[in-house]
Amino acid sequence: MIQIPLISLRLEATDEAYAYFDQHIRTLPRNSKGQINGRSFEMWNTDVDAFRHAYVSGVFTQEYNEQTADFLGRLNEMSLTREPEDEENMDLWNNAVGRKYGKSSKSRKNLADKLKKALENGELIISPKDPRKFKGNKSRSSIDTQKQVVVIEEEDTGRNEKFLDLISGVIMSKDKFVSQIQEGQYPGYHVASIDQDITPMSKPDDLIENNLG
Repeated sequence: MIQIPLISLRLEATDEAYAYFDQHIRTLPRNSKGQINGRSFEMWNTDVDAFRHAYVSGVFTQEYNEQTADFLGRLNEMSLTREPEDEENMDLWNNAVGRKYGKSSKSRKNLADKLKKALENGELIISPKDPRKFKGNKSRSSIDTQKQVVVIEEEDTGRNEKFLDLISGVIMSKDKFVSQIQEGQYPGYHVASIDQDITPMSKPDDLIENNLG
């Protein structure tokens, strides 16, 4: 299970996506308390669902980075029980569009505005029946079990500060990650002294995505 900070951010971004859609695209269904009803049938496998997936993925890209947003999106799809392939394709496609605009947006409002235009221009997939196919990584099998850690937070100096294990969902401080490496828990990594600072490092291989940023 991904720990609370990531869950909180996902829920926050989901609420923001629904609120923006309701205000700027079309009115969404509400429950008996007058709140936007996220469980409504209308919210799944539709334009609302497409916008939500893209927006949440874009927010994760803004807050962390494109690689982390990609992995988190795929982990979320894998947590769903027996999701049909066409629905997974739709979600992963829209996640990718969200990451694209997350990289180029200066704020969440700017991201939402760009995704509104993407929706209007047909860039998002709004139905599982759409024939377009997502070409990127689709499953946990694409995560190297020896190199499953990514950076999710850096210091102002650019030094890596917090790390996410993409398989277990555990968030680690640098000291905790260093300790785990030294105990042999992460054989794909080693530690090095950089300017007298003990730093986690990925053991060299040919895959850029496996390197700690």
